[in-house]
Amino acid sequence: MEKLLPGTKIQGTQYSVSDFWSWGFSDILMNSLRGVYSEFLVGSALGVLQEPRVEWNTYDLMYRGKKIEVKSAAYIQTWHTGKYSKIKFSIEAKKSYNYDTNRYSTNAIRHADIYVFCLLKEKDKNQIDALNMEHWGFFVVPTQILNNLYPTQKSISLSVLEKKSRSVSYEEIKEVIDAVISGEN
Repeated sequence: MEKLLPGTKIQGTQYSVSDFWSWGFSDILMNSLRGVYSEFLVGSALGVLQEPRVEWNTYDLMYRGKKIEVKSAAYIQTWHTGKYSKIKFSIEAKKSYNYDTNRYSTNAIRHADIYVFCLLKEKDKNQIDALNMEHWGFFVVPTQILNNLYPTQKSISLSVLEKKSRSVSYEEIKEVIDAVISGEN
């Protein structure tokens, strides 16, 4: 399938792909969409958005030959009820799916080389703006650290994550991942 452009008309209707995207995907606080948006943010920071996203891949992005897994969390959700969400991120090992054989692998592993945990950290529901990078914090962790310290753990809490990594800004993502790849971090 080719990449759709925003102005592309939906045949047989008066609507465009942009209309569909606006209608169905404007609520970035929605859990599933915030996750995809987080992948977009990290991909844009790394300059790797040339190819469309692959939904069921074993990792989210490829950068300098390294597989990147992006995870997302937020204190406030679309369905916010006045109570903040407890921040934790999935780090569960997974089986890969082979589309040629239609079978899952026998071993569950963490397939990425690096994890980027994205936290929409704003806690004021009247101020939260997922489009404002100041409302985000990003934590970069080499998968090897997760494998060594938490080999069977399915999730990691923010408090544990903060002991293993520091929150970086959007502008720092590339620099920090480059340092991890170079072995400096």
